[in-house]
Amino acid sequence: MNARKFFTEQDQLAIKNAIVQAEKGTSGEIRVHIEDTFSGDVLDQASFIFKKLKMHETEQRNGVLFYLAIKNRKFAIIGDAGINAKVPEGFWDLIKETMAGHFRNNRFTEGLVEGIKQAGEKLIEHFPYLKNDINELSDEISFGK
Repeated sequence: MNARKFFTEQDQLAIKNAIVQAEKGTSGEIRVHIEDTFSGDVLDQASFIFKKLKMHETEQRNGVLFYLAIKNRKFAIIGDAGINAKVPEGFWDLIKETMAGHFRNNRFTEGLVEGIKQAGEKLIEHFPYLKNDINELSDEISFGK
């Protein structure tokens, strides 16, 4: 199983729609990146991908990355400095726990959609949509090797 085929086209559309929906009321940005495998620490790899996707270049530093490595069975959530300054300590871990509960039952799409929804709610709370807001980052899922 590789990253591009792990989620069906229908699942990928549900994930993209969750991102679009979550971003509707916020200037925040959410991305999902899926790859087959990595070596090292999952947070280090997620941070590397965060920078590679230029998520740290959003105007309000309010990007959130959901990173999954399929073969390693690891995932991480990375928030940029702007959103991290607003959410309580351990917030991303709470979302991870919710997602992990779904993942343990092989409900990967549902887990990801729920995590995106929860992140979106916090982004809306702390970074409401502004009249002149533009979508700074793609809503498409990105894939690695």
